[in-house]
Amino acid sequence: MADDFDLLETSGAQQEQKSNDKVDWGKAIDQMKSKLAQEDSPEVRQKILNATLDNVVDMAEKDRTSLLDAIKDLTDYQDEVGIIFERFSTLNDDEQRVIDNAQNELEKAKVEYREALEKPDTWWNNLWGRKAKIKSSKSALDQAEKDRRFSDSKAKEMFQKRIESSDTETLLKELSFKSQAAVKRLKDREIEIKDVESKLQVAIVEASKNHTKALQKKKEIEEKLETEKSLLSQVRQELEEVVDKQSPEYSEALSKVTKLEQSVEELEGLRTAYITLAASKDSFVHKHNLTIKVLTSLRSNLQTHRAKLKSDTEERVRYYDGYVVALKARTDQEFAAILEHLGIKTDEKIGETLAAMHTASARARQDMMENIPVHEKVMKGIYGSYAESLQEIREKDVEIRKNFADRYGIDMKELFEEFYKNNENPSTGGNDGDAPEKPAPAPDGGSDDLLG
Repeated sequence: MADDFDLLETSGAQQEQKSNDKVDWGKAIDQMKSKLAQEDSPEVRQKILNATLDNVVDMAEKDRTSLLDAIKDLTDYQDEVGIIFERFSTLNDDEQRVIDNAQNELEKAKVEYREALEKPDTWWNNLWGRKAKIKSSKSALDQAEKDRRFSDSKAKEMFQKRIESSDTETLLKELSFKSQAAVKRLKDREIEIKDVESKLQVAIVEASKNHTKALQKKKEIEEKLETEKSLLSQVRQELEEVVDKQSPEYSEALSKVTKLEQSVEELEGLRTAYITLAASKDSFVHKHNLTIKVLTSLRSNLQTHRAKLKSDTEERVRYYDGYVVALKARTDQEFAAILEHLGIKTDEKIGETLAAMHTASARARQDMMENIPVHEKVMKGIYGSYAESLQEIREKDVEIRKNFADRYGIDMKELFEEFYKNNENPSTGGNDGDAPEKPAPAPDGGSDDLLG
């Protein structure tokens, strides 16, 4: 009967279960959905109809802020559900170096700890510090593992700080990178599901075999049980027929009854066990089959999401390129508009100055023209006074000459004529500069050229 119990001790190939950290997936997903649902309800049509370059700048900045918030939330979501940070983010050299250095130190610590353990456990090696080396290398390994876990947080902090000041183009590249990483993750998950499906198929076959075998064993046990029960009835009848309860015959008959009762009880237990086992294996056949259906459906859905995400990501890269170029074109247009505005204002200022110049010039000409008659009138008075003065001087000269001729017998006419003759020559100095610029007419009182 020992072989009959092997089946009861076998529950199929046992799969090693990996212990995962407890993650409240429902809560994490609900939080992300809630954040995605918290969108403003803007009057989109009105914004488009009333769009100007100025408010488009505000819209683009709001796009950048929303994108930044989304990437930060996605990064936090990665941590929450256990998605490896550095495989889902575009790290720069400094950020990646933090993780690489910690990983290198961890690998080095693992090697040192393994070498310490592999050193033979002899009194000589122990004398030279084998156990102390194992202890110190294990402590260094624990610290290296701790530093490696901390390096992700440090790199993430650096990443978040850098991404805060990134432009829209960098943020869009980060979103595309996360999408591409998600495509790879979906592909890996599909492969994992397919592997589990294959194992479940094997488990179904194994469970079906065990179910059939359990039913066969149950049938065999039931046949033996019927035989044993028949014998038990016969032996009990023989026991009742023994009159002397103290005789050896009675003891022998009682012993047979006890052994048969024990055998029947054991067979009853085996039959129950095989019935339970058959039911269990039949149940697991259905459970495995249901699991396979669910996994196949999930894998199919993952394939759909992956195909769409991969294709859409490629399209989005071009779409985002167009958006970035549009932003740059808007900036160029704004710059051109500013230049045009400055040009117009400069043209206006220059035109204003030119017009003022022309106006001032015309007014200066008018002032000049208006001042000429006044000037001529003043000059006419000056010339008149000048001529009048000269006339008096000349009359006085006649009188002086006459006096000179009467008193001294000197004819002053020739002397004055010589004087005026010399004054007509510019090189002649004249008489203390008081003489007129042009010669006066003869003392006989002829007409003056200046007034002619």
